[in-house]
Amino acid sequence: METLQPLFHTCRCRNRARFPAGHSARESGESRTQSTSRQPCSRTPPRHGCDHNAVSIGLLTVSKGLSSLGRSWTMSPSGRPRPLSFVLLLGMGMASGRTNCPSRCSCQYLEVNCTGQQLQEFPEAIPLDTRQLILAANNVSYLPAVELSFLVDLVYLDCRRNLLGGDLDFTFIGVAKLVYLDLSFNNLTQVTFSTFSHLLSLVVLKISDNPNLVAIEKDAFANNTWLRHLDVSRTGLVFLDTSMVRDLPNLRFLGLSDNLWHCNCSFLDFIIWMTESNVHFPDADNITCYTPEGLRALKMPAVEAQLRFSCLIQLYKQDYIFLCLIGFCIFFAGTVAAWLAGVCAVIYKVHTSKGEDGDEEEEEDTVT
Repeated sequence: METLQPLFHTCRCRNRARFPAGHSARESGESRTQSTSRQPCSRTPPRHGCDHNAVSIGLLTVSKGLSSLGRSWTMSPSGRPRPLSFVLLLGMGMASGRTNCPSRCSCQYLEVNCTGQQLQEFPEAIPLDTRQLILAANNVSYLPAVELSFLVDLVYLDCRRNLLGGDLDFTFIGVAKLVYLDLSFNNLTQVTFSTFSHLLSLVVLKISDNPNLVAIEKDAFANNTWLRHLDVSRTGLVFLDTSMVRDLPNLRFLGLSDNLWHCNCSFLDFIIWMTESNVHFPDADNITCYTPEGLRALKMPAVEAQLRFSCLIQLYKQDYIFLCLIGFCIFFAGTVAAWLAGVCAVIYKVHTSKGEDGDEEEEEDTVT
């Protein structure tokens, strides 16, 4: 109690100087009952003043003694809570709430770091105001959508080097503010429209080093128009639809190295887009074809020239089959048309010959 007196006395002096006597009837009534216990106000400015810094200093000084002050300090004689006591207790409650941290994780301001803690499951008791969550280098195999949806202010999520795999559809439905997402070095198998469609603010997405990732749907990033950095290097992808990346207006960085690209005529459009776009391709020397055998290990510029020649001039087996079918159809149609024409000619000839015979018989009857 003795520790609180200087702070409270300073605040009373400042308030008395700011508000003239008789400004509040409630304050005037309280001053009459406690006038004998107040100290006179000094004309010199107080050392600390009645501001937030002084209140913070008072919080640190008396935090250990507030538990013994009792109800008398929290309630005024009229039964209403004292403002300063209420602020002190509320501040202590907020401070105690911020100290909650998941087991085996370290917490700083708005950040929870659980790197390399051999976690098997998504950590519990994550503060709801967390904005940066790092779960790198663990054994987490599942991200619960419900628990993630509580972290509505989350903007940074690092889950690299875990065991995440299977279907991640609707996992990130509750973290719409997410800007950075790292899912590299996991066991992802596919990316569909429902995987990242709710991340409307996503700027950086890393899904590299997922050797089982073999398919990305055409419209997988249709809602991620702010996406600027996309990395799909070192995966099991053999094909990437051109429209999927061409429709991303803010894309500036695209990682494609060390994939099993199948460089056929369908892939030619994507190679042409690569050469004409303003997107940066890191590690471009390792963006090579894996199949067919004749194009293996060739870089994209060299592949483009060969594909242009082979796809526009040379014919494949299916092309020859198509031409044969067309020729057979034309031959069959011509044969049928010629047969029909012959039949019509014979019918016409027979009809005309009968007409001539009838005319001759009429002439003979007339003569006789």
